[in-house]
Amino acid sequence: MLSYDSPVSVNGQSSAASTIMSATRQNMASTPKTVRLPAPALSNGSLTNGAASSTNASLAKQHHIWLVTGPAGCGKSTVAKYLATCLHIPYIEGDEYHPQANIDKMSAGIPLTDADRWDWLTALREASIHELEQGHDGVVLTCSALKRKYRDVIRVAPYFTPNLHLHFIYLDASEEVLLQRVLARQNHYMGANMVHSQFDILEPPTKAEVDVIRVDVSRPADVVMAEALDNVLKTMDQVQGASAQK
Repeated sequence: MLSYDSPVSVNGQSSAASTIMSATRQNMASTPKTVRLPAPALSNGSLTNGAASSTNASLAKQHHIWLVTGPAGCGKSTVAKYLATCLHIPYIEGDEYHPQANIDKMSAGIPLTDADRWDWLTALREASIHELEQGHDGVVLTCSALKRKYRDVIRVAPYFTPNLHLHFIYLDASEEVLLQRVLARQNHYMGANMVHSQFDILEPPTKAEVDVIRVDVSRPADVVMAEALDNVLKTMDQVQGASAQK
């Protein structure tokens, strides 16, 4: 049985990367379709899929996976939908890729184990790559990715895909703040008791994880979304600048 307990290098390929990738390519036919949202135009040099200006022509050769992560109630779906709309790229709702067995456990207040998450994480990674293979410049994905080793499962993606850049957007807030939000949420299988269980196993990203953008979500939603988008656009500019120098 494969183990994913050893951290993956953020800046380079681990010796186990090839084994992990080859063993986890899944048949995505049974997974839910991604959600595409109506996309308003951005002002001041905004980016559109397939409509880059001449000065940004080289950016189309770079591809991005934006993984919006954090515990239950942090606003992953809200932020991810906003980013996907502004960037005109597909949005993948990670919760929709959980098998029914996982949903049943969480609905009953039973925390998921590492074994429960393994196939889910690899399915999300493969779904993201699939969207890029359809010609999109990027994709936004939601996933709790509570532990370093969960994030490392997704980190394998760029190792065998040229010009693919993976970024985590970690939505940071206290357990108390997120508990209040989950209590106010209706018609969702993730109950308030699951917030505590997620914080029990949470491994916040460290400074060594240089592909992580941290956003404080204890503030109003419009402030959070604006900051997330600003960080994304700055990161894309940095990637383009670095690629232009090669």
